[in-house]
Amino acid sequence: MDIRPDTAMVERGGEALQVEAANVLPGETIVVKPGERVPLDGEVIEGMSQLNTVALTGESLPRETTVGDAVFAGSVNLSGVLHIRVSKPYGESTASKIIELVEHAGEHKSRSEAFITRFARVYTPVVVFAALALALLPPLFSGAFATTFPTWLHRALIFLVVSCPCALVLSIPLTFFGGIGGASRKGILVKGGNHLDTLARTGTVVFDKTGTLTHGKFAVEVVHPEQCDERHLLHLAAHVEHFSNHPIGAALRDAFPEESTDGCRVEEVEEVAGQGVRALVEGHRVCVGNRRMMEAEGATWRDCPHPGTIIHVAIDGEYAGHIAISDKVKADSEQTISHLREMGVHRVVMLTGDREEVAAAVASQLNIDEYKAAMLPTDKVEALRNIIADAGHGVAFVGDGINDAPVLAMADVGVAMGGLGSDAAIEAADVVLMDDQPSKLCTAIAIARRTLTIARENVWLAIGIKVAVLALATFGLATMWMAVFADVGVTVLAVLNAMRALRGAE
Repeated sequence: MDIRPDTAMVERGGEALQVEAANVLPGETIVVKPGERVPLDGEVIEGMSQLNTVALTGESLPRETTVGDAVFAGSVNLSGVLHIRVSKPYGESTASKIIELVEHAGEHKSRSEAFITRFARVYTPVVVFAALALALLPPLFSGAFATTFPTWLHRALIFLVVSCPCALVLSIPLTFFGGIGGASRKGILVKGGNHLDTLARTGTVVFDKTGTLTHGKFAVEVVHPEQCDERHLLHLAAHVEHFSNHPIGAALRDAFPEESTDGCRVEEVEEVAGQGVRALVEGHRVCVGNRRMMEAEGATWRDCPHPGTIIHVAIDGEYAGHIAISDKVKADSEQTISHLREMGVHRVVMLTGDREEVAAAVASQLNIDEYKAAMLPTDKVEALRNIIADAGHGVAFVGDGINDAPVLAMADVGVAMGGLGSDAAIEAADVVLMDDQPSKLCTAIAIARRTLTIARENVWLAIGIKVAVLALATFGLATMWMAVFADVGVTVLAVLNAMRALRGAE
């Protein structure tokens, strides 16, 4: 709820007043300074800035915003002052909708009821009355009640001992507890046995992109110089971005670590909102920014087919080349998608707030057939609702951000990245992968399926032996010792079998 500010700076009567955000009406103008969160949805009517929308879309790269652009509550203003005309009341803002979706998405959650609870509720009274009937009815109909009653009473007691559901009542929950324990040893936290049950039946997996399949951290991918070599182009870009706290600036500095120690003289650093940064580097005017900055400098820029963010560089008004920066895909993401298909997951979908071209590149690299880009949390909820309606089997959603919390809560089983994931995502999820490796999802599904297999083994073991001894007891062929084995002995065997689940996936 920290993404939704409680107050807003609104222009009224020619002055800016700090008021409760809930009291600001659509049509009024609010002022958002650098470092502040946007309190209400609206349209920029004055100013230019960059907005960090990671809380809403999961997109790591700040979005350039200027007059006429729509902005959403919960975004963080990074640079310039923005004057925003409010378009929606406080209760209908994007941030408010996220909170509401998390609160109500649980109502749509599909949960597996505990089989053993339903079973024991019906089974226990049935066998008690069956034992009473076995003790009383045959002697009554035989015509010699006094002489035959002890025999049928003995058979009924054997029947009652055999039919006691201890093996099921103890071993089935213990199997799921064992599965949860085995998963925790692998760094996978499962919030209940019913989630293992659902995970084992998962046929569709929906992924978020940023922070889930990718690292959520930008890095230089390729350098295309035109006037100098690659090293010198990186050298200039890193020095110009020396004082920038922008993620792109950090990526450029990381790509040229000698920047802080080579003694190069940098002067007159100027950040141009919505364009980039320019400075004098050893007396040369160097501009590092987007195509708008190149056009303002009169430099003829060239496009780059590489997916990601393209940073252009000009030296003294002449185009010097460009650098492609993108979010790196996690090392095990491709293996995860491949392994899921081998496990029988026949539909893999990616939903992301990132741009179409970036989403397409990641989907192509990971062999994901279905993806949707430029999505807000409400869009993800609607998309997931349609996927669940079409699935006919379990649907898992894997994500890590605040923006993923509603869909994590709505999915049949929500899986959150726990290492770097937000508290909201971890709270809303049913399963948490503690080391942020998507491949752990495959391990979690394998553990869930093995746990379910062991539970089924215990059901058939207990019921099979009990039915056999019950049949013998009905005809007077079973002894009390056989009844004790069918109860206590089978319980011990089932519990020992359940303990195999502690080993996790084999």
